[in-house]
Amino acid sequence: MHNHFNGLKTAALLGGLWAILLAIGWFIAQGTNSSIFILVFALIGLGTTAYGYWNSDKLAIRAMHAYPVTEAQAPAMYRIVRELSTRAGKPMPRLYVSPTQAPNAFATGRNPENAAVCCTEGILGLLDERELRGVLGHELMHVYNRDILTGSVAAAIAGVISSIGQFLAFGAIFGGGNDEDRNPIAGLALALLAPIAAVFVQMAISRTREYDADEDGATLTGDPLALASALKKLELGVARAPLAPTQQVVNASHMMIANPFRAQDISRMMSTHPPMAERIARLEQMAYGHRINPS
Repeated sequence: MHNHFNGLKTAALLGGLWAILLAIGWFIAQGTNSSIFILVFALIGLGTTAYGYWNSDKLAIRAMHAYPVTEAQAPAMYRIVRELSTRAGKPMPRLYVSPTQAPNAFATGRNPENAAVCCTEGILGLLDERELRGVLGHELMHVYNRDILTGSVAAAIAGVISSIGQFLAFGAIFGGGNDEDRNPIAGLALALLAPIAAVFVQMAISRTREYDADEDGATLTGDPLALASALKKLELGVARAPLAPTQQVVNASHMMIANPFRAQDISRMMSTHPPMAERIARLEQMAYGHRINPS
């Protein structure tokens, strides 16, 4: 299904995040003459990853104040998701609706057996059923491609690196070791650069997974142009009704099909989502049988 080597890209990017984390542990171990920090940071990374993975559905649903819906309340959502999950041979996820006019959708959950798909009231009012089917196909493929695990790992490790960077910036960790072993300039550089590098790697992972979900979702529905049309409407809809960039929403934003914030709230360089124009062009190329150039 994939022809852009995005799986290999994702593995390499995750390896890069772990390398940054362990490099910080190695640096602190050198400064404190204690190699225990390498093990401690590895365990912290594993612990936060596990917590984020097991609680990703609760955190995202809570951030969007979403509520579960029955088939009588959301018949179109149920009909589409049942059809597509049956076609994919996977269990049907739980369905939620978020009471906001900001048009968006996301999937969450640690595996296909414990997954949830959420649409906002805004997207349900904005899209026709064909376009909604394209969006839901995209979200289901996030679940089937295990992107929730990938995103949870990336977010957890990047968060740990950012926290350690703040700790280092205040110099609290340099209390141990001999004076000649300390290098405050290198420590400050590491404190500033490591979190920035981690954020950029996390964003690269998120963008890579969005491309895969676009392509695989379009393959599942058999209608790339439906998703392309939905993305065009979402770009305009988000501009009219963006979400406020609160911390909870920012933490969940990488799961959403469209960047939920205003352009001035987050620059293109710092976005966890690929440019809409590029996503739409790839889907149109897919529909018309042209080769999609890898990115």
